[in-house]
Amino acid sequence: MHNSGYQVKKLVQLAVPVLIAQIAQTMMGFIDTVMAGRVSAVDMAAVAVGTSLWLPTVLLFGGVLMATPAVIAQYHGAKQEHKLRPLIHQMLYLTAISSVVAMLLLKNAALILAQMDLEPRLYDLSVGYIDAVLWGVPGFLLFIVIRSFTEGLSTTKPSMVIGFAGLLINIPANYIFINGHLGMPAMGGAGCGVATAIVFWVMALAMAGYVSWGKRFGHYQLFHEFSRFDGAAQKMLWKLGLPVALAIFFEVTLFAFVAVMIAPLGAIEVAGHQVAANFSTLIFIIPLSVGIAVTIRIGYYLGQGKPEIAAMVAKIGIILGVILAAITAAITLIGAQFIAELYTGDVLVITLAVELMLLCAIYQISDAIQVVSSACLRGYKDTLPLLWISFIAYWLIGMSVGYVLGLTDWIVPAMGAHGFWIGFIAGLSSAAIMLIVRLKVVQKRHAVANAN
Repeated sequence: MHNSGYQVKKLVQLAVPVLIAQIAQTMMGFIDTVMAGRVSAVDMAAVAVGTSLWLPTVLLFGGVLMATPAVIAQYHGAKQEHKLRPLIHQMLYLTAISSVVAMLLLKNAALILAQMDLEPRLYDLSVGYIDAVLWGVPGFLLFIVIRSFTEGLSTTKPSMVIGFAGLLINIPANYIFINGHLGMPAMGGAGCGVATAIVFWVMALAMAGYVSWGKRFGHYQLFHEFSRFDGAAQKMLWKLGLPVALAIFFEVTLFAFVAVMIAPLGAIEVAGHQVAANFSTLIFIIPLSVGIAVTIRIGYYLGQGKPEIAAMVAKIGIILGVILAAITAAITLIGAQFIAELYTGDVLVITLAVELMLLCAIYQISDAIQVVSSACLRGYKDTLPLLWISFIAYWLIGMSVGYVLGLTDWIVPAMGAHGFWIGFIAGLSSAAIMLIVRLKVVQKRHAVANAN
């Protein structure tokens, strides 16, 4: 029952619905980019600049919650179901506090944009996008809480179904607010922010309804008899989740901050980067989905006191991630031109995006290794090293290489976006090496502890 074939089957059963859900969520960003790009390159650039500020902010807080599926899976594996509802209540308190802080930060994002040398229309659209999307932050975080609960219990299909429902709502909502229909003003790229906020709330409320009244989870009564705010539990959540949040923040900002760094180079440079970055995000969700499944399975087996099976799951997950990355890298190399043309008809943007996507193909295997390895460490609840490894790999190595190659003449003539994407390769590759080493150390520690 616990051989390699069985573990591959279980990982695939968990990962496929997660992958589909991630595709739906990421497709919203794709649709935002395409629909804004059909208006103008400036509108597309506004979505890129706005996203580069709001996404790292919301993921900084959402990342704290993303460490909890491993805890839920361990409770489930250890048959300690009575601990789940109090844990969810503490996560909801954390969500409420985090939402207020994140919204206040985003409300002042215009102060950051004002320091950048942006074209006036690009500045106005970017501010408008952020001012709209910030109202979706509580919905986004609430969705993560409930999704963590269902996925921690090895049930991944609900987020898949609701994710696609959100995608279907996002398309007409974008159309209405970008172009101005049904009495709404034409907001251009800023309208994507309104649509996104609406979708987040619809998805959160749908998930809440499902776990409240559905047969699978109704007996947990998650929203009944709320536990008191527990300082010790909050400390545990922050201690476990903050390193994960900062690790995600460092990785996301490695990509997102580049849009800000190259903004003074013009809308074409930003739009080309945005096309390639959005496609890279689409590819990223494949190893991410494998990683989420691996986290759940490792947490479950550790809860059962079976670290040897947890180690098997980790190894299989990394191998599966590498195989899938090799396939997507080949697809990227072959289809870069066609993919870029799906986003925009601007020849200059297409040319730049194709060149950047070829660099994207180079780092996909390294990216898969670091994503799945990070997920393994979350399953082991060994999250603090994720913080330091991410900071060193993404900022000290990746961003430094990108800045030197992209914006200075110190080594070669300034390469613009190309230089930053070479920095991505350096950062992700170094992260993969360091995370594999750390995973081996943790697995050895668990094996020794179990032997004693």
